[in-house]
Amino acid sequence: MNLPLSGKVALVTGASRGLGRADALKLAEAGADVIVTDILIEDDENLETTSERLGPVAQIMTQTKQIFTKSTTDQIRSLGRNSAAFRMDVTNRTEVESVFREVKEQFGRIDILINNAGTLDHTARLEDQNDEYWERDLRVNLTGAYNCSKVAWPYMKEQQWGRIVNMASVAGTLGGYGQASYSTTKAGILGLTKSLALEGAKYNITVNAIIPGIIKTEAFEITNPGMRERMIARTAFKRPGEPSDIANAIAFLASEQAGYITGVGLPVAGGIDLFTF
Repeated sequence: MNLPLSGKVALVTGASRGLGRADALKLAEAGADVIVTDILIEDDENLETTSERLGPVAQIMTQTKQIFTKSTTDQIRSLGRNSAAFRMDVTNRTEVESVFREVKEQFGRIDILINNAGTLDHTARLEDQNDEYWERDLRVNLTGAYNCSKVAWPYMKEQQWGRIVNMASVAGTLGGYGQASYSTTKAGILGLTKSLALEGAKYNITVNAIIPGIIKTEAFEITNPGMRERMIARTAFKRPGEPSDIANAIAFLASEQAGYITGVGLPVAGGIDLFTF
């Protein structure tokens, strides 16, 4: 059986659920050993306190027991891959450095970085935007990807091989009503992606971004039903995408087959950016 990522080591941030979890499992299916990281982890004695600090979506997922960091690791191991779970706050550079160093010691290398960790629960018109949430979104969505990329960079340069995939959003290309902070960070991700792609090319490091549209994750399911229907109606397919749609694109960008693709923002959005009526 030809597994395109056999022998590679991948690290996925924000992988306790949703897109991150789907990405981690798909990379494992493709042959990679996968490190699962998240600021929320099932057996953390401070889980409730942490989720309260992060915002409403994290609180709901904690209360409904939809945190699967360690169980995702168990599932990856059941596929015959090596895996480990780490509690990691992407906004804390020292913590990121510590986790990546331990991964390098345990697994020998870091080949693939999926910058998936993000926040998406800050929705308000400009005059009502919460200044603290604005700063939080910048720290998590944008600086978090910067932190992880910067720490992974020397490992990938040493290997002369690396894949970084950042998670953008159609909100970053189209804008989003009431989503000033989220849209700004996702637009910034695209600029970061292109800049790192230019710097990484001579080291055989590709850097790309996925631009998801409306994807049927746990967070999508708790969105206002009327809003859900309006967003779905904008897509060409008139349905939300599945997490596997994102994961399949990521697995391709992480493979040798995508070795000449870099600096790309790849929409996986069901035609939401087309003129539909």
